[in-house]
Amino acid sequence: MFYRSDCTHYKGHIPCKPHKEHGYHCDTCPAYTKVSKRILIIKLGAIGDVIRTTPLITAYRKLYPNCKITWITLSPAILPAGAIDEILTLDVNTVLYVANTRFDIAVCLDKEKEAGGLMSMVKAEEKYGYILKDGEIQPVNELAYHKFKTGMFDDVSKANTLSYQKEIFDICGLEYEGQPYLLDAHRDKGFQWNFSRERKIIGLNTGCGDRWTTRLWSTEKWIELIGLLQKAGLQPLLLGGAQEHARNQQLHEATGAWYPGHFPLQQFINLIDQCDLVVTQVTMGMHLTIGLGKKIVLMNNIFNPHEFDLFGKGAIVQPEKSCKCFYRGTCVDGISCMETLSPKHVLETVQDVLQD
Repeated sequence: MFYRSDCTHYKGHIPCKPHKEHGYHCDTCPAYTKVSKRILIIKLGAIGDVIRTTPLITAYRKLYPNCKITWITLSPAILPAGAIDEILTLDVNTVLYVANTRFDIAVCLDKEKEAGGLMSMVKAEEKYGYILKDGEIQPVNELAYHKFKTGMFDDVSKANTLSYQKEIFDICGLEYEGQPYLLDAHRDKGFQWNFSRERKIIGLNTGCGDRWTTRLWSTEKWIELIGLLQKAGLQPLLLGGAQEHARNQQLHEATGAWYPGHFPLQQFINLIDQCDLVVTQVTMGMHLTIGLGKKIVLMNNIFNPHEFDLFGKGAIVQPEKSCKCFYRGTCVDGISCMETLSPKHVLETVQDVLQD
């Protein structure tokens, strides 16, 4: 029996697409395409971190046409299946597969020990990023030192002027040219939204998760901003998940701002896709907004603003009071500097970005 396991279409355990559609067999198949490179990306992380790593796919596809990309993650649902050959969840099946496969390139961009441990098992001609060595996470080579140091030392991180995308491209020895995020807007799912399109829709992503609560803006500030947006002829739309439900209900009752509820991931992505602009903290909603190519006003206080590439479609607003809580989850002063960020300033920035 003749077969080509080095073909980009090869499955092994099931028929390949060219066979299912045309009945081809490997020995005479006109669709045979040899895999140029086998590339493994390990990016487990939070959903937002996974999304903002997807520009690597475009770069590798351009550099190595017909490459086969395997991505291991804890958030498989967020990755664009049409752009990645294999999307795997970290489990025992994946570990067995990786331990018995040779790759040309392996990239690990997580500093968690399980990711580094997996990377240490990988057999690859070239390795980039981080690996578990002597029981601790360490850089694979000098290309990873810059990002490693910014994670180790606050003063180095504060002085950094590179975006996250530039940093991960440097880690991989690639040239960052503004490659966009890859994200499915799920426009083919038939989601229906019952609101008027007569006014521009301004999404307000009101939460920020549990880890970095120093980013939170008070309910009073959101209420004031909603009122200003409404007076300016704009239509506020409250965004969030289950964690933000009570807050968004309160904001809806106080202002009449539209709140359709919280939804599964695909539907939430599609809801953001309805917006003309999104006001958000540094959170998953920010990455989804950028990935959808939407205009954005990013509220930031505890992170280095150079980290964020808005791709020319937005602006960053920061509190008037200098933040003392760099990468801290609780405020050292007790009252977050975010309370000095004026809703009027946010409104003005929204209007400026809409006009760009």
